Amino acid sequence: MYRTRLFVLISVAILVSGCSEKVVTTQDQLDQKFAAMMKGVTLVGRSTRLSDDKIIGEEKYVIEGVTKLVGDTWLFRSRLQHDGTDIPLPIPVTIKWAGDTPVITLTDLSIPGMGTYTARVLLYRDQYAGTWSGKDHGGQIFGKIVRNR
Repeated sequence: MYRTRLFVLISVAILVSGCSEKVVTTQDQLDQKFAAMMKGVTLVGRSTRLSDDKIIGEEKYVIEGVTKLVGDTWLFRSRLQHDGTDIPLPIPVTIKWAGDTPVITLTDLSIPGMGTYTARVLLYRDQYAGTWSGKDHGGQIFGKIVRNR
């Protein structure tokens, strides 16, 4: 009797989930959602280095906003806060989509005065995580996306 009820319940759940309407999101809708997600936020997190197991102290990347330029290229109007220094950084980046999830992709991007970097950073809800590398170092980066007040 118990097994029969459980089987019926599971069968109904499977049927209902298969009949639910799937929301189709257009690229324009994804772009609008991404622009809103990245307006007036700070990425607050930490990073690691592949050369050791230590987690580096807190890093902050202030994002004033983003603008889609052409194709997959977006301009991040950002500020890097590192070791007490606030550096304005307008950075063109490529955004690739993993379904409804934006992924920042940089490949050998030269940032004047800082070096050349490659990164893949996934942004989802209020978190980010990814990998990064410079000329002779690299690691992971992770943290939360915090709304500026």
